[in-house]
Amino acid sequence: MSTPVLDVRGLAYAYPDGHQALFGVDLHVHRGERVALLGPNGAGKTTLVLHLNGILAAGAGTVAVSGLSVEKAHLAEIRRRVGVVFQDPDDQLFLGTVRADVAFGPANLGLRGADLDRRVLHALEQVGMEEYVDRPPHHLSFGQRRRVAVATVLAMEPEILVLDEPSSNLDPASRRELADILRSLDVTVLMVTHDLPYALELCPRSVVLSGGTVVADGSTYDVLTDDALMRAHRLELPFGFDPRTAVPRPCGGGAAVDSLQPTPTSEEYP
Repeated sequence: MSTPVLDVRGLAYAYPDGHQALFGVDLHVHRGERVALLGPNGAGKTTLVLHLNGILAAGAGTVAVSGLSVEKAHLAEIRRRVGVVFQDPDDQLFLGTVRADVAFGPANLGLRGADLDRRVLHALEQVGMEEYVDRPPHHLSFGQRRRVAVATVLAMEPEILVLDEPSSNLDPASRRELADILRSLDVTVLMVTHDLPYALELCPRSVVLSGGTVVADGSTYDVLTDDALMRAHRLELPFGFDPRTAVPRPCGGGAAVDSLQPTPTSEEYP
């Protein structure tokens, strides 16, 4: 087995007020995997994510990205390797044009001129937003802003893309378009989400964090069809959605499910 691109071992963390958020978390993600991080509110998911690029420092245990330990001496390189897309795109878009926002990170790394322009346009092409390169971000729809936020991270050419609730507040068309984009990317993905059908559609593997510990790690289908596990950790599927009757469409790249549709009933197709 190759070295994990993300290797978390025995990670524990308590906030300054004494609240213990993580209790010895182990998480290993290999290159090219798409993994959903699931769990109820307060499970420690955000705390874990904030350790992945050094925003928080481990109280105990270790975090490494492609063998490089997450510590002060390596922070600049770690933050290039691990790109975080926040739930609210307006937390990442703060300049006058889409071009300026996407160029911000690579420019800070010293990229200039034609090389910078190529990097910006390639990142926008990956999310289907190249025609908006000179538009102000605040003139875009919410779904378009989220795609530009993804482009700001892709422009850094990360090894790991961490997405915080990527489907939240998206209309159905924008949700589908973002799913298509994420499937097309040649990057390791860790997706924090409460959207369990989205996790099943995009991530073959799911890790469940609850009470600051990993309580399950396996195929997303197996996790979502384990009724006792779901009840014990306050995970609920949307009304009417049953993974057992979802119809998978085969796809490449190791994805378990490319699109999910309810199984037709005899009433629908007599």
